[in-house]
Amino acid sequence: MMNRLAETVTRTGSQPSVLATNKVIRNTYILLSLTLLFSALTAGIAMAVNMPPMGPLLTLGGYFGLLFLTTKFRDSGLGLLFVFALTGFMGLTLGPILSMYLSIPNGDQLVMTALGGTGVIFLALSGYALTSRRDFSFMGAFLMVGILVAFLAGIATLFIHLPALSLAVSAMFVLLMSGLILYQTSAIVHGGETNYIMATVTLYVSIYNLFLSLLQLLTAFSGDD
Repeated sequence: MMNRLAETVTRTGSQPSVLATNKVIRNTYILLSLTLLFSALTAGIAMAVNMPPMGPLLTLGGYFGLLFLTTKFRDSGLGLLFVFALTGFMGLTLGPILSMYLSIPNGDQLVMTALGGTGVIFLALSGYALTSRRDFSFMGAFLMVGILVAFLAGIATLFIHLPALSLAVSAMFVLLMSGLILYQTSAIVHGGETNYIMATVTLYVSIYNLFLSLLQLLTAFSGDD
C-alpha cells in the first residue's frame, strides 16, 4: 500500500498507449475479483472453524511480509502466488472479526450494509476516475502522510482505549481509502501504474480497510459498539 504512494506518477511527452492501459485495467479488475472471492473463501473458512482473532503483531508481520514478497516478485509468476497468499491471509484475519460483529444484535444487517456501502463507494469512485480520466496524482503525498498518521493512530488505539479516537481513525480511513481508490485508478489510466499485480494489491487493501472502517462506524452509530 505505502510503497506505491511513495512513487511519483510517471509522465512522458505522449499519452500512454490506450491498448496497454486497457490491458492493465482489465487484468487488474480480473485479478481483483478473483482475490476478493478467494479472500471471502478464507474468511468463511475462518468463521466455520471458529478461528480465534490473530494478534496485532502476527497480523502486521504476516501482512508486511507477504506484501514484501508480492512486491519483490511482482514481475514474475510468483507475484500471482504471493498476491493470493496475501489476500487469503487478510481473509483469515477478517473471519474472526466478522464472527464478532455477527454475534451482536442486528450484526448481519450491519455487515451487509457495510459491504453494500463499500461496493457502492468503490464502483462510484472507480467509475468516475475511469470515465472522467482526471489526473489524481496530486493526492499522492497527502495520502502517504495521511495513511501513515492514521496507521499510527490505529496502533495507539490498541493501548489507549478511547472510543472517540477509534471512531476518528475509522472516519480517517474511510476518507483516505476513498482517495486511494481514486489515486490508484487514475494512475492506471494515465500510465503511472503498469503492473496489474501491484494495482490489485492497492485496490484490495483500500476495499478491505474501507469495509472494516464502515463496519465500525455503523456499529458505533447503531448503539451496539
